Amino acid sequence: MMKSVIEYEDYRLFMNDYYRWKKQTSAFSWRDFTKKGGFTSPNHMKLVCEGKSGLSKTGVERAADAMDLVGAEREYFRQLVKFGQAKKDADKKAAYTEMKEIACARKVRVLEGESMSFYESWKFPVLRELAPMMPGAKPLDIARACGNAFSAEEVRNALAFLTRAKFLKKTADNVYEQVDRSLQMSVAAMPVLVREMHKEMASFAKDAVEKYPVDERNFTGVTMGIDDEDYAEILKELENCRKRIISIASAKKGGNRVYRLNMQLFPLTDKVQKQESSLK
Repeated sequence: MMKSVIEYEDYRLFMNDYYRWKKQTSAFSWRDFTKKGGFTSPNHMKLVCEGKSGLSKTGVERAADAMDLVGAEREYFRQLVKFGQAKKDADKKAAYTEMKEIACARKVRVLEGESMSFYESWKFPVLRELAPMMPGAKPLDIARACGNAFSAEEVRNALAFLTRAKFLKKTADNVYEQVDRSLQMSVAAMPVLVREMHKEMASFAKDAVEKYPVDERNFTGVTMGIDDEDYAEILKELENCRKRIISIASAKKGGNRVYRLNMQLFPLTDKVQKQESSLK
């Protein structure tokens, strides 16, 4: 899996790693890399990675497009290039400060132990997102915003757990902010809890088809015949897409609604054993 650009402090190294990763997973060449960014010189990206050329302001945006960088990751890449190409110490320091602020805002927390209770009910991840959007709101107001799916007392208890487990920080009376922008689960505990959460969220998705108008929800799908190799390649694309979406959602604080995105790819049939054709 390709590391996030936010883990790098050398933009040339990141670009070279991206190229090598793409080449390992697909038929990808320096010409393809350059063309995707819209550069006219067929080997421009190769020259940049080798340190024989740099990126202009426009070039930074084209390179970001070529690597599908969006949101916080795109802004980090801009600062990363500034840091790498700055001539003055003051400019280099300013870019590095921006990089660290973005990295700090995007920190990820791995959930283990008691914190795994976070995934026992949909109310915990929802309230972790919703409570900071409603500063000063009382538990009853928050419960109403959730369609009264649970009581004010349940909201009060959930907020107490989220604060105690350091998912939220209480900064004033009925005012909360998130402690970490992103969360991921311990691999050991993942299977059971993820299955239960997926089943719960799938049920909500079914109800959302009728509950919300088409301009407030998006449902699309495709039925296709693929093999194991196709499946592996599609999973990589879905993972890249998921990372870009997380980058967009976590690039800024705040919002006005909590959404759930389900990314689903599952079989509708058993595997078919291919029969070799025989000549008659």
